[in-house]
Amino acid sequence: MKQNRKKSWLKSKGYIHLTNRLNVRENKNEIYRLVKNPSKVSKHAFFPLLNKTIPQRRYKIIDHDKDYRPIRAHKSIEKGKVKSTKKNRPIHYATHIDALIYAYYSDEILKKVYEEKLKTLPNLSNSIIAYRRIEDEKTKTGKNNIHFAKEVFDFIKNQESCVALAFDIKSFFTSLNHRHLKKSWCRLLGAQALPTDHYNIYKSITRFSYIKRDDFRVKNKSFDEGKLAKNREKGIHAFFESPLELRKEINEGRISIYKNQFHDEEGNLCGIPQGLAISAMLANIYLLDFDKSVCKEVSKKGGLYRRYSDDIAIICQQRDREEITGLVSAELKKYKLKISKAKTEICEFSRNKKGVLQTVVIKNIKNSIIRKKGLAFSYLGFEFNGKSILIKSKNLSKFYRRMKYAVKGKARRIRKVREKNIPGETVLYRRKLYRSYTSYGCKKRTIKKRVFNLCYNGTLRKYQFKGKDIKKKHWGNFIGYADRASKIMNEPKIKYQTRNHKKILKKAIEMAIKK
Repeated sequence: MKQNRKKSWLKSKGYIHLTNRLNVRENKNEIYRLVKNPSKVSKHAFFPLLNKTIPQRRYKIIDHDKDYRPIRAHKSIEKGKVKSTKKNRPIHYATHIDALIYAYYSDEILKKVYEEKLKTLPNLSNSIIAYRRIEDEKTKTGKNNIHFAKEVFDFIKNQESCVALAFDIKSFFTSLNHRHLKKSWCRLLGAQALPTDHYNIYKSITRFSYIKRDDFRVKNKSFDEGKLAKNREKGIHAFFESPLELRKEINEGRISIYKNQFHDEEGNLCGIPQGLAISAMLANIYLLDFDKSVCKEVSKKGGLYRRYSDDIAIICQQRDREEITGLVSAELKKYKLKISKAKTEICEFSRNKKGVLQTVVIKNIKNSIIRKKGLAFSYLGFEFNGKSILIKSKNLSKFYRRMKYAVKGKARRIRKVREKNIPGETVLYRRKLYRSYTSYGCKKRTIKKRVFNLCYNGTLRKYQFKGKDIKKKHWGNFIGYADRASKIMNEPKIKYQTRNHKKILKKAIEMAIKK
């Protein structure tokens, strides 16, 4: 049992898909026989992915006033038309058996070879910080974005003067060039061509097909719960009873299948789906040679290089700024990738007569280079202004916005129940709200929960409910995250930022009840 617990890829997933959900414990041997057999994997027919779009509301800079102060809004006007600043992020996820194949090849094959390569380059190993477990020497636990941001800010603090550069790779996952991906994959394995099992996986993620999850929605934009309940009675947790039913729905035109729609500027197919267990590993493999080149040059000049997925941070001297910026842009061009100019940050740090670090942020506004004093350098959700480290105001706003949405949603549901049944005062149950959005639920802990499992009692038609106590992991909340950040970074001001969270929640509840 201990050996199985270490295998992070072997996990049961709860989501509903095109095919039945897998019980990992019951089907463990069958899973092993498939994923560990290259011959079977090379012939495996991968199902279409399910696609869902996650809308991300953004309060972003749309213009600047005469004094070059930013004007922020949720909508902008482009070519005389009002356009939302909301970003729609497409996420694709695989059937349960396909997901396990991707996870096995990512964790047990590619990751092991990748980590062995990085062991020979310790400086580079510390620079690639996304999708990897990097152990903290003191606590012997895995580092997270708080530790990584602290390392960058500590490096800046130890400099007399420096420049912090932050680059964002434009449309990273959807822009990966298939030819370069295949070459990088082969180079990692030390092979001239991909083995047949790896090639089948490569084809499934570059020439992928998908079905939109929203196509299964019927009335009131919800799924057909009646059909899903009938499937569950038969022990099937899926949209379809069998692959034959899926094929029939497709042939009769009730379900549409879409192909990979990502194309580069030349019209060639590119990109991989974001959300698969193997996608993150392939993204790191794709940029391995890029990381080597840039990290080597930055280290030569006494600087610091960090890459967290598509976010690149470089700390260097002022005299090296132009050269390093040109190097990053040129190297990315080799891999058919571009820097997002709108998200590029340049922040100069220098000490005044008292030895205190001061900041000057350089921005290109309306084709004019503007230098603004006192602004902060942003990295991995934190801001550093030379004196103190704070959580980004954008992230705080998002937390409070979600809090208010949750309160309004609860109040709306309770109000509807009251209208249908007994009219009277709206009672808002607050336990879950306080657990999710206040310090009462900020610590990670195990809680007991009473659930009812549907138990089979001998026939297909007769079922009975049997009560059972289970333990459920509660992972904490944003307030707990802020407390940890304050402790790890030794920065009391972070905790001070969330001092009013209970008052804000209480006021939101009062406003919701009055309506």
